Amino acid sequence: MSAIDMPAPTACPAGGPTITSGLGSPKIHDRHRDRLAIVYIRQSTNHQVLEHRESLARQYALRDYAEQLGWPAERILVIDEDLGRSGANSQRSGFQRLLAEVGMAHGGLVLALEASRLCRSNKDWAHLTETCGFWDTLLGDQDGIYDPNDINDRMLLGLKGTMSELELGLMRNRLDRGRQNKAARGEMFQKVPIGYVKRPHGQVALDPDEQVRAVVQLIFSKYTELGSVHQLFRYLIAQKVQMGIRAQEGPNRGQLQWRPPRLPTLFQMLRNPMYAGAYAYGRFRRQRSPGKANPAVKLLPMEQWKVLLRDRLPAYITWEQYLANRERARQNRTCPEGHGAARGGSALLPGLVHCASCGWRMSTQYQHGRNGYYTCTRFRHEPDVPACPGISAALLDQLVEEQLLRALEPAALELSRQAFADVEREQTRLRQHWRQRLERAAYDAERARRQYQAVEPENRLVARTLEQQWEEALRQQRQIQEDHDRFLTSQGARPSAEQYRQIEGLARHLPDVWHAPQTTPQEKKEIVRCLVERVKVTRGRGQIQADVAIHWHGGNVTHHVLHLRAQGYDDMPDRQRLLDRVVHWRGRGCTAEAIAVHLNDEGFKPSRRRGGFTGEIVQELLHLCGLGAESNDPGLLRRHEWRLCDLARELGIDRKRLHAWVQRGWASGRQTPIHKRWLVRADPREVRRLKRLAADIDASPSGRPASKPKPG
Repeated sequence: MSAIDMPAPTACPAGGPTITSGLGSPKIHDRHRDRLAIVYIRQSTNHQVLEHRESLARQYALRDYAEQLGWPAERILVIDEDLGRSGANSQRSGFQRLLAEVGMAHGGLVLALEASRLCRSNKDWAHLTETCGFWDTLLGDQDGIYDPNDINDRMLLGLKGTMSELELGLMRNRLDRGRQNKAARGEMFQKVPIGYVKRPHGQVALDPDEQVRAVVQLIFSKYTELGSVHQLFRYLIAQKVQMGIRAQEGPNRGQLQWRPPRLPTLFQMLRNPMYAGAYAYGRFRRQRSPGKANPAVKLLPMEQWKVLLRDRLPAYITWEQYLANRERARQNRTCPEGHGAARGGSALLPGLVHCASCGWRMSTQYQHGRNGYYTCTRFRHEPDVPACPGISAALLDQLVEEQLLRALEPAALELSRQAFADVEREQTRLRQHWRQRLERAAYDAERARRQYQAVEPENRLVARTLEQQWEEALRQQRQIQEDHDRFLTSQGARPSAEQYRQIEGLARHLPDVWHAPQTTPQEKKEIVRCLVERVKVTRGRGQIQADVAIHWHGGNVTHHVLHLRAQGYDDMPDRQRLLDRVVHWRGRGCTAEAIAVHLNDEGFKPSRRRGGFTGEIVQELLHLCGLGAESNDPGLLRRHEWRLCDLARELGIDRKRLHAWVQRGWASGRQTPIHKRWLVRADPREVRRLKRLAADIDASPSGRPASKPKPG
């Protein structure tokens, strides 16, 4: 509340205290009266402004005291901008204005009821006294007038400032110890979370509204099922579930309001131990950061809480479930301590794979946007340490999938029945929630109708308002009914007995369900995390196999050997046999495409790529063997044989022209066995003949030779 909101009394009430200790003080001179008398008024809280009226009246009475000291009324400045602000805060607009007036030599006297009204900080008090002493400004309170330049008065002012700051510390300690003593008994409640109410005598009980309690139970049960706050939030929004919140302060305090869920609210509910029946105090700590006005609130670890008393309050969940929710939230964080929440990537084991060599968790990367790869991240934090070898996500996921499906096969039928029960339970909860919303909407509409009918018809000022409230309640009821109808349509009919039998038969073929297009990556990851705690991979550099240890929940560990695809031909154990077969089929005149077919038929696998050999891969192998392309093979040409391009360059004609001569029989040649490229036979005599042939054709008007040429 500001000074504008609170009317200032003009004088001290009758019978009130009168200040006379400074009247006729020899410290006040004409030079002081030529300047302003500044009256500073402050109270620490709005509650004091409203309730402690006597203190406020005494402070405003300082204006009369200033007039008695010789200041005219128009030369008295009252600064009351800091009503409702603590004196420990130096960022007070009224106090800063006071310092500015004194610093501009406008003030001859500063009056306050006591030193604690001016400030409760030695730093601010020293600044004020130094400024007043420099500009020859007096300080006054209910005990007298002080000159900051007088050594005795300066000592008294210093003592008053020290006692003011000490008094603030004593009050704080007294209040803190009272709060801590009350908290040690489990009785210190400032606010209660959603689903609880605070009784008039301080006891905490469950909310009397049945729908409020049902929504809280739905939130905790769905979080146990979904395992992620964001998925829980999306589920509540999709089902149009609203949360019943009671106002903690203001004119509507204690009244129930229905609002859509918010992510911060859900996080606070899952972290609050009160829902598990435990009383906790001191869970948070305020930390001030440089450059920020408001301190940051940090949630402390459980072992640092000041008070933790279990089984003191009515509970919605058990203590074990609360601890499990905390652990799940910690694991959902994307950090070295947690494996992160299940997301939509194709990799099955993000956050679960660990490098057995260094112990670090392996991160998931997607190469070319599709292929997943688990890589060790230790080298990012320790640059001097070489990176551990990674592993293909597809190969490791396939191994874990096979072991997981094998472990689930005996319990597949029981799991399907449990899934039926969970679906039935969820639909029952949602139907109950909608019934409660319909019941509440009907009650609100009926209540609005009774209020409208109870008013006198002649009182149209009230009747019109009640009529609008009735119409609004009817609209809300109709809207909720339509939403309920849509909910029933989206749920569909319950499965028949025959459909139950079909689903149970499908449960016996769990791999088909696992690989079905309808099964999302998130669902697969949730199933994996229910059974697998972590996967440790041991792989040496340059090795094409890895040792995999699957740590199952419950303590069981299974060991497997995973054969990997070679990263290069140097890593392949049958490298030499592969190259020998390439040389063999090349020697028999096979093209690269034909060699690829033979290699695939013989069971060879290429490195770094899935599938079989192709012509491009075989070309790489040919270069690796030193064979290269057929046209560049120096042993391919016989005596007096030319390639088309070389002979055409020698004759000074185009290569296509020479190729046409070979086709017509004007020059002799042969084709290579693999790529069927032409090689022309031409000794020095034949070269001279072909040059004369080219000259005759160029000299002929028709562009043809005089007689049909024959090769020499």
